[in-house]
Amino acid sequence: MATPRAEQPNVVVRRSARRRKTVSAYRDGDSVVVLMPARFSATEERRWITDMLARLAAQDGRRRRGLPGSDAELVVRAKELSELYLEGRVAPVSVRWVTNQHQRWGSCTPGDSSIRLSTRLRDMPAYIVDYVLVHELAHLIVAGHGERFWAWVRRFPQAERARGYLEGVEAAAGLPLDEHCDDTEGS
Repeated sequence: MATPRAEQPNVVVRRSARRRKTVSAYRDGDSVVVLMPARFSATEERRWITDMLARLAAQDGRRRRGLPGSDAELVVRAKELSELYLEGRVAPVSVRWVTNQHQRWGSCTPGDSSIRLSTRLRDMPAYIVDYVLVHELAHLIVAGHGERFWAWVRRFPQAERARGYLEGVEAAAGLPLDEHCDDTEGS
């Protein structure tokens, strides 16, 4: 018996002479709108449509797994985690995905209560993203990696499991392990 194929969405291509290199796509009802430069060939168009449909499907998969897809969803999730594990003591002003973090999983700026998460986390299990959020939220309470900081982080039930997972990913990729996480307060 043949497996039913997922129905391909209606694809609307919009070309622009002002667009030079970038291609983007978004859902509009039952259609997918793909925006691309006017100069692209028919072959490039087909390749980009395939790529953008795959990206949108990956985003849908993340949503089904409970991962926040948008920055706004990250803010909501961070506030939920703060309530659950940090007594609601912190409410970040902004939480966003960033593409420029290659050595860290996340970072925060306590001065403006902003948190940034590496897009490398997007394909990981939801509890890993939650752990990194709790880690960064804890930095909004305690700046360093001392015992007070880790006491807050350990309130997240899967903290040790998540740390081990991330260390395994770093080791498998040949990345330097995040040694600063073992620093004591004040060093």
